[in-house]
Amino acid sequence: MPAYKFTYFDLRGLGETARWLFKIAKVDFEDNRLSFKFGTPGDFSTLITPEFTAMKEAGELDVSMNKVPMLEVDGKKIGQSKAIERFLAREFGFMGADSVEAAQIDQLCETVIDFKNAYQKVKGIQDATEKEAAMKKWFEEDLPANVALAEKSVPPGPGPFLVGSKVSLADLAWYMFLAAPKGYFDDAAAAKATMEKCPRIKAATEAVDAIPELQEWLKTRPDTAF
Repeated sequence: MPAYKFTYFDLRGLGETARWLFKIAKVDFEDNRLSFKFGTPGDFSTLITPEFTAMKEAGELDVSMNKVPMLEVDGKKIGQSKAIERFLAREFGFMGADSVEAAQIDQLCETVIDFKNAYQKVKGIQDATEKEAAMKKWFEEDLPANVALAEKSVPPGPGPFLVGSKVSLADLAWYMFLAAPKGYFDDAAAAKATMEKCPRIKAATEAVDAIPELQEWLKTRPDTAF
């Protein structure tokens, strides 16, 4: 078994899905968490990141373009969170039974990314009144419509998982997006409500939520702000 070292800040963020893949696969890894703190609370421009800064200055993050997460596999480095997730999913058997299923899994993961990008545009609205109205529309109209459209894109299969007969990266991506504790949306209840008329997506997220190894991790993982 290769030696895995996963480097990211001491938070969930862009690193949590990779950690889930390790835990569900029952594969040991070094969870290298870099400390950080705010100089001014809530102001990301004032972040103090001593280990991260030292790694950058030493050239240790050149492969990942001075960013984290970064994965090391027997010392070989891989950057970019989604590349890491797909690599681990392939290594651990969570990318389908064949190349077609792998492409279908990729498709469903890319759909989540599209929806996240659309949401970030809403979050980025500067005018408070306009933003409040846009957020209301997002959760009441846009997100439900998007999830309903995604439901139609799910390939036929035995269920409860989205592709094939076992859990895949797509299931984890949708669980993180709509159903995970401390997941993507601040308004978790509104996010979950969008699945009520989408039985395939709802069943897949419920099946992920029932995975014992994942539940154990959710109970024992470090409690971070985000």
